[in-house]
Order: sequence, then C-alpha cells, then structure tokens
Amino acid sequence: MKQVISTNEAPSAIGPYSQAVKAGNILITSGQLPIDPATGVFPEGIAAQTRQSLTNCRAILESAGLSMANVIKTTVFLKDMNDFQAMNEVYATFFAGDFPARSAVEVARLPKDALVEIECIAAL
Repeated sequence: MKQVISTNEAPSAIGPYSQAVKAGNILITSGQLPIDPATGVFPEGIAAQTRQSLTNCRAILESAGLSMANVIKTTVFLKDMNDFQAMNEVYATFFAGDFPARSAVEVARLPKDALVEIECIAAL
C-alpha cells in the first residue's frame, strides 16, 4: 500500500505527481527543483540551487519523520556537467557519515530551466 507524502515546506508539485510516496519501508521523492517554497523562485548559481534542491528533499523527508541519514540513493540531474564539482561540494554538507549511493547525469534541459534537480530514495 502506498502513502502520498506532502509538505508546505517544499514546493508544490508543478504537474500530476506527488512530492513523495512511501511504500512499505521505502520513501521516494520526486525530483526537487531548486524552488524556494516561500517565494516560488530559484536562487542564483549552481551552489545555491543545489542547496535549495536538497533543502526541499530534506523538508519532505522530515515531514515523513525521516532525515537525510535515511537516504540510501540519490539521483542528481545537472544542466551542465561542468557544475559537478560545485554541486558536489554543497551536496557533501547534507550528509554525515556514510554517503548514499548516487547517480549524477547531465541532461539537455530541466523544468523551468533549472541548473539542477535532485531526487532521493530513503529507507525507513
């Protein structure tokens, strides 16, 4: 059985999807754009956008009683792979101890022309 997870601390879905879905002992977030839920806008630059995307992921996890420590896998979608190092530096600050598994790929374009989008899979 699945349970939809939603919070006002992360941006609302901009399409027909949920912020996250919990099924059994797994929670999967949708890709989180770097939208500030308070203003509806993106911050400037890859570091700030990475921070906002991960902050949105964390808010969703926390609304389900989880933390970034529960994350077992992330996928990072980058508009430009040249931003990998700057993204990675911010990304590392969101995890303590062992890091989750991760994929990072360059894509042709992201919604709203974001520089990054990040999704998480967490274990309860």
